[in-house]
Amino acid sequence: MAERLEIDALRALLAISAHGGVTRAAEHLALSQSAVSHKIRRLELALDCDLLARRPGGPLFTDAGQRLCDYARRITDLHDEALSALGKKPLTGAIRLGMTEDTTTSRIARILGRFTRLYPDVQVRTRTSQSLNVQRWLKAGELDVAVMQVFRHDVMPDDLTLFEDTLHWVKSPEFPLGTSSPIPFLSFDNQCFYRQWGIGQGPHRFDSVLECPSATGIQSAVRSGLGVALLNGLHVTADMEVIDDVFPDPPRIAYVARTHLKRRNPAAIALINEIGKEVENTTPLQAAG
Repeated sequence: MAERLEIDALRALLAISAHGGVTRAAEHLALSQSAVSHKIRRLELALDCDLLARRPGGPLFTDAGQRLCDYARRITDLHDEALSALGKKPLTGAIRLGMTEDTTTSRIARILGRFTRLYPDVQVRTRTSQSLNVQRWLKAGELDVAVMQVFRHDVMPDDLTLFEDTLHWVKSPEFPLGTSSPIPFLSFDNQCFYRQWGIGQGPHRFDSVLECPSATGIQSAVRSGLGVALLNGLHVTADMEVIDDVFPDPPRIAYVARTHLKRRNPAAIALINEIGKEVENTTPLQAAG
């Protein structure tokens, strides 16, 4: 059998799957769109079949393309494991990682455990805070990688989207909602981007009565009837009442992994690749609720 499946071409295929198209895959791989298309075309020639559906509004892949994605994940995983185990130049360095509280309890923690076993000579230093703080640290060059929440419309082309979620206005069923006086509002802190969006929306007046950096603390305050809050779907429970048709509809949010453009060292790239593998193999990659 003379045909060969090139590792870089398989990575391009997986990037298309992870990022939702050729254009975003090219941006993630720091390649031109034509270069990525050429890699896919080489795979199609080797296999004598179409891999991309190429139908506007339709699925990304043909059945053969979807099947090849499954093989590509296994092939590239084994390839990377072999390099890590047998390579003469082990990966070294340090990664400054920023995360939000809920992502520390997600599968991200498991990914970090696997990463440290694969690359024992890489030091990972982690800071945890609200998304706006993590985003600010990354922009200032204080972080190499950030795992955080952003509004869906703020996702950048090079972000690795872990999963998306919805925001909801919630309260206790026993809490009497009146809009003629300031509404008690529960937020994570003054750097909570839910709060910055929510308090600035519509004609309603809000009074921030509680700041708590923990999602568990906000959930408890909602259940106790202390006020209303904005919570993402992962944290809305059956004993809360979702408020409809009173306040403006919140935008969707996305959990993303983002790198500092000027600090993409090999260790940071390896960590993003490990997170990407988990995203490709698990739908969705969720934070603990």
